[in-house]
Amino acid sequence: MGNQMSIKRRCSAAAIGGVVGTAMMLVGCAGIPVDVDGTLHDAQGGDLSVGITHNPPWTDTTDPDKPSGEDVRLVEKFAESIDATVVWTEGSEAILTDQLHSGSLDLVIGGFTDDTPWTDKAAITAPYDDEHVAGATKKHVMLTVLGENQFLTTLETFLLEHGDDK
Repeated sequence: MGNQMSIKRRCSAAAIGGVVGTAMMLVGCAGIPVDVDGTLHDAQGGDLSVGITHNPPWTDTTDPDKPSGEDVRLVEKFAESIDATVVWTEGSEAILTDQLHSGSLDLVIGGFTDDTPWTDKAAITAPYDDEHVAGATKKHVMLTVLGENQFLTTLETFLLEHGDDK
């Protein structure tokens, strides 16, 4: 009888441990998606560091004090939606993606398409606009920091709501 009681206690303890473990796992998932380095949190009410490369009509850096273009318009509206001030950094795709990868930038724009070669250094947004060129459809994306999933999700949600209203 004592042996049966010991087995019941072990089974009960295992069952309780399983229930507690499952509950903890579910509570832990409540905050997904998350930013590893807090990009969204830091940008809200602060600065949004955006790299920009010249690629009209999506991005035009002819006037260094006031970039323009479709991507610029979207980024400025997004920044406004999270109460952020855009801080622009102009450069080549290679330099900007290196800065994005190192965490110096939050976002890079420049008329990128979903076949961008920079996926080893950046997370790409879901396509938010289509461009039809020579019978082909190019889907436009923006580049964000790898692992900053809350920022990426917030930006993607904004782009899906505003991406094609020009």
